[in-house]
Amino acid sequence: MIRWGIVGPGRIAHSFAKDLKLVEGGKLTAVASRSLERAQEFAKEYGAEHSFGSYEEMFESDEVDVLYVATPHTSHCELSIAAMEKGKHVLCEKPMGINLREVEQMIEAARKNKVFLMEALWSRFNPSILKVKEMIEKGDLGKIAYLNADFGFYALDRDPKHRLLNPDLAGGSLLDIGIYPIFLAYLILGKPETIMATSKFHSTGVEAQTAMIFDYPYAQAVLSSGLRSKISMRAEIAGSKGSAYLHERWHETQGYSVELNGELEEIDFPTKGIGYSHEIEEVHHCLNSGKLESSNWSLDNSLDLANLLNEVRKITGISFPGE
Repeated sequence: MIRWGIVGPGRIAHSFAKDLKLVEGGKLTAVASRSLERAQEFAKEYGAEHSFGSYEEMFESDEVDVLYVATPHTSHCELSIAAMEKGKHVLCEKPMGINLREVEQMIEAARKNKVFLMEALWSRFNPSILKVKEMIEKGDLGKIAYLNADFGFYALDRDPKHRLLNPDLAGGSLLDIGIYPIFLAYLILGKPETIMATSKFHSTGVEAQTAMIFDYPYAQAVLSSGLRSKISMRAEIAGSKGSAYLHERWHETQGYSVELNGELEEIDFPTKGIGYSHEIEEVHHCLNSGKLESSNWSLDNSLDLANLLNEVRKITGISFPGE
């Protein structure tokens, strides 16, 4: 039985804990927060035996094998490295680090300590996305020429100290949700030859909307993310023979459509639970096989993604305090 600990009992940790209950071979045994009371409440709700009022206490504990780091972006690197230095395996919520340098440091720590590390990019293990990728690789859609993926919602009415609007917490749309369209383009088309991008900024200083074009030898990917309006979230991948559509919200989609020869077929393909279950299963598979990284979302993949995010940031001028 693989024993999980959760670092940071926030909103996303609740979703993760619910899905963990659906996966065989693992259980939640511990929760850590800077507030012992919050950790105890979370532990009671999900049946974890242990709760800690500091992250360091859980890193020292013999009650956990692997940690899910679910804190704000700016603490991913520091906490993951601290955990790995104590011999703990880590599944770190995306983005793995706020910049390329942090991701490199995390990977170095994983390899030095010979522990498992994976970026929790749950969309990589979504059944519909896997199926569409398989169709593309088989050539069912022909030569891919166009990809469109967007992610947006309205968030400017939130407290300026909220993590999305707070530059000190690496706020803005790009790292939080823009990472998903970039990921899909990378998954389907690989690394682009050139990137064009432009951003709009909020009064707090964070980037609030970004539009991107990734240019490939044959294809183009048109991508966007934003906190200024709700954006339609059906992704489209079009080739010489036909098109595939990931249903809204595509990053957690429950199905897809395929258009071939003028006929549209819709396929329902529900996730197990919310969808975090599939990345949990991948972690279990890797740990049970003695693997220190996933072959489906490797550390090199996370490095590539961090490089793409850094390139967009350089073009658009997105920066964070302390970098």
